Amino acid sequence: MNADRTIYTVAFRDGMFLMVYNPKRDGWEMPGGKIEPGESPEHAAKREYEEESGHSVEITDMKGLDDCIVCAGKVVGKTGDGCEMESKFFSELPDRLAFGRDEYGIVIPWAKSKVYGD
Repeated sequence: MNADRTIYTVAFRDGMFLMVYNPKRDGWEMPGGKIEPGESPEHAAKREYEEESGHSVEITDMKGLDDCIVCAGKVVGKTGDGCEMESKFFSELPDRLAFGRDEYGIVIPWAKSKVYGD
């Protein structure tokens, strides 16, 4: 069911969302990746978030889009382990993005409402 499905997380701390810089795509993006066989979407979201950003996340909600699952969450700590990419908190989208702005313009407000309430 989850084979080849991707997932990413929009997570907040102090009203700001965390993004990671992907050097392969030369831009900022939300932490995410493929859901592994036998893995739940929530577990995949937490694993990918920690691997890429070095932060732990609490998932508060998720929704399916055409080609992936998007999670809303709270950044709850730093794992202390090494991470794959540089991470940074933003209050608005940076100029250099790995993917288009349109989807983020929808999912960031949705995730913020799921973390902080409508």
